[in-house]
Amino acid sequence: MMEYIYPFIFEPIIKKKLWGGKNLNKILNKPRMSDNDGESWELSCVPDNVSVLRNGPLAGKTLTELIEQFRGNLVGKAVYEEHGTTFPLLIKFIDAQQDLSIQVHPNDELAKYRHNCLGKTEMWYVIDAEPDANIIVGFSESLNVIQFLDIVKNNRLMSVLNKERVKPHDVFFIPAGRVHTIGKGLIIAEIQQTSDVTYRIHDFDRVDTKGNKRDLHNDLAIKAIDFTMPDSYKTIYDCSTSEQVIGTSNYFITKRRIVNKSTTLNFNHSSCTVLICVEGSLEVSYFDELPTISKGDTVLVPSCIEELILKPQSNAILLEIKIPG
Repeated sequence: MMEYIYPFIFEPIIKKKLWGGKNLNKILNKPRMSDNDGESWELSCVPDNVSVLRNGPLAGKTLTELIEQFRGNLVGKAVYEEHGTTFPLLIKFIDAQQDLSIQVHPNDELAKYRHNCLGKTEMWYVIDAEPDANIIVGFSESLNVIQFLDIVKNNRLMSVLNKERVKPHDVFFIPAGRVHTIGKGLIIAEIQQTSDVTYRIHDFDRVDTKGNKRDLHNDLAIKAIDFTMPDSYKTIYDCSTSEQVIGTSNYFITKRRIVNKSTTLNFNHSSCTVLICVEGSLEVSYFDELPTISKGDTVLVPSCIEELILKPQSNAILLEIKIPG
């Protein structure tokens, strides 16, 4: 029997973190691996962390093997020509039960020079938030390199960081070079380039189970930081609008869609589409494939698929991500 292509759902890769908790399991129905599960990687081609297919007749194949087999029919011709068998996005969920470290990621040029990998531009969609939850993104005042180094030396970093109170459905775009952290009490969907390079600037003097502090990378971070201050760090959009683009970059375009009735999604062949269910549940109809996806599920729709029919079982919200090509 000839193997055919269909919407793919992958096994989550659960990452234990010092700041993690149990909400990936409680709220997003992910397998519980510890009391400190901090991340669930939904789509990954990071070395040694490549996603494995869960559904359908091709179950058990890795994402890399699927791209090798289907090439442009899976990811899109232009995407395949540029990235080969490496899927250029990493999709994950984050459960922060403590503040994450203050950190920054390098851009493509610096990451290529230092690590021979992609940089890390990302965006966050807030799925769940405790009433007092916040994030740190960027600076609250204009700084230069010399001022920043003096502030870090004198342990005044927190006084110059921009803190934002957040609620469910808030969106933040985090370009490479922007200092940031996720605060405690948040569950977030993160869309980013395929990169696992992080420069930790401040870690609140925490220690691991062996009493050791985690390494800081200020010498590396200083050349990665972009001190530019935008007019707004938060993405402003209307949550009641049924369909709208909420994130645009050279690496991904993200649309938010409310699905409260049977809906046909039409696709072009330029790129695959990643669907992330961040609220509710629905059936995804494609020939005899009828998977039900719920809050916390991620689907990779191959570029050769022209349409899907979505049938909500309860009011649902999807994030649709495409790769510019």
